[in-house]
Amino acid sequence: MPRFAYNARDRAGAAVSSTLDAPSRKDALRLLAARGLQVTHVAEAGAARKTAAAKDAAADAPPKLLSRLRGRRSDAGATVRLARKHRLPFLQTLFDLTSSGLSAGEAVRLLSQRLKEPALRFLCAGLWERLSEGMPLSVAMEDFPTVFDPSTISLIQSGEATGSLHDVLGRLITYLTEQRELRRQLTTALAYPLLLMVVAAGVVLFFLFFLLPRMQSLFDSLGGKVPASTQILIGLAHFALHYGWIVLAAAIFGAISFWRWRETEPGREAVDAASLKLPLLGPFITAQTVLAISQTLSVLIENGITTAEALRMTERQIDNRTQRHAFNEAIGRVLEGESLSLALGRTGCFPDLVIDRLAVGENTGNIVPSLKDIARGYQKNISVQLNFFTNVLATVMLLSVFAFVAFIAFAIVSAIFKLSGSFKM
Repeated sequence: MPRFAYNARDRAGAAVSSTLDAPSRKDALRLLAARGLQVTHVAEAGAARKTAAAKDAAADAPPKLLSRLRGRRSDAGATVRLARKHRLPFLQTLFDLTSSGLSAGEAVRLLSQRLKEPALRFLCAGLWERLSEGMPLSVAMEDFPTVFDPSTISLIQSGEATGSLHDVLGRLITYLTEQRELRRQLTTALAYPLLLMVVAAGVVLFFLFFLLPRMQSLFDSLGGKVPASTQILIGLAHFALHYGWIVLAAAIFGAISFWRWRETEPGREAVDAASLKLPLLGPFITAQTVLAISQTLSVLIENGITTAEALRMTERQIDNRTQRHAFNEAIGRVLEGESLSLALGRTGCFPDLVIDRLAVGENTGNIVPSLKDIARGYQKNISVQLNFFTNVLATVMLLSVFAFVAFIAFAIVSAIFKLSGSFKM
C-alpha cells in the first residue's frame, strides 16, 4: 500500500507533519479529514522526493524557461493570467450558487463547466481539480496566490470550520465591494483634474507651435517696440522651445530617481512620514488607514479569526509605513494584555474620536459593531474628502488655464494696439 507524507494543522492550529498508508491520495485526504486535520500538503513519499528534485532543477533553469513553465493555459491553449481582479467575480458567482442550496464543491464544479470568461473558467477548473481530490476550498485557494490573499483564505477556512461558509462569503463580498467602490470613487475624482491638465498642455503646445510663429511674423511686419507683457510672453516661449527639452529631461530624470529611491525601504519610510504632515494628503491617508483597519478587523473577528491572527492580517492592509509600524507596536501591546483602544492611542497616529469609539465597543463587548460604525463613518468621510480635493484641484487647474489664456490674449491685443498706434503716427 502506498505511503503518503502530509503537512496539516490540528484543531488547535498546531502544525502536524507525518506519514500514513492509504490506497490512494484521495483516501489519504479523507482519512486526514476524519481525524480533524486541515491538510495543507499531501503527496506520495516517492513523489515528494521527485517533486523536490523537480523544484531544484527548476531553480537552475533560465528565466525565460521558468516563465514558460509557470505560464498557465486554458483549454483553448491561450495563456490565462489570473489576477486579484478575478477574486470578487468568482466569490459573487459562488455565493449565488450556494444561495440556491448547492455545496461549495458542486458550485465550483458547475462554474468550471458553465462560465464563458476564460480566466474565471480556468480558475474554477483548477479549484475543482483540487476539490475532487478531497482538498478543502481554503487549501485549494492557496494554489492561486495571485487571486486570493491570505486574509480571504483565512476567512474561507473559518467558514468551513464553523459550517457558515455561505455567511462568510456574503460578508466577504460586501467588504470587497466596498473596497472596489472606494477605488472607483478615487479614479473618478482624479479624472476631471487630469482632463484639465491635458487641456492645459494642449493650450501650451498650440501657442508654441502654431500661434507664436504667426505672432512674430505680425510684429515684424508692423515694426516698433512691443509691450513688456508681450516681451515676457515671447521670452518664455523661446525659452520653452530652445531649453524646454532640457527642463523636461531633468524633470523626468528627477522623477525616476525619486521613484527608485522611494522604492527602497528608507525612502518609502521617509516619504510616508512626510506625506502624513501635508495639509490635505495627511488627513486623507489617515482616513484611509482607519477605514482599512476597521473594515478588515471587523470582518476577520466576526468570522471567528482569533484576535492575534486578525491583527496580523490587518497590519498587511496598511499601506503607509509609519502607520504600519505604529500598528505593529500596538499589536505587541495587545498581545501583552493591553486593550486595543489603549494600544492604538499610545501610537499617536490615530484620531482621538476613533480611539474613544473603540474603547466604548471594548467596554460593552461590542467591538465588531463599533468597528463597523467607524468604517461606515470614515467611508462617508473619505467620499467628502475626495469631493473637496477634486473641487480644489479642478478649480486650481481651471484658473491656471484661464489665467494663461488671458495672459496670451492680453499680450497679443496690447501689442497689436501699440504697434498699430505707432504705425498711424
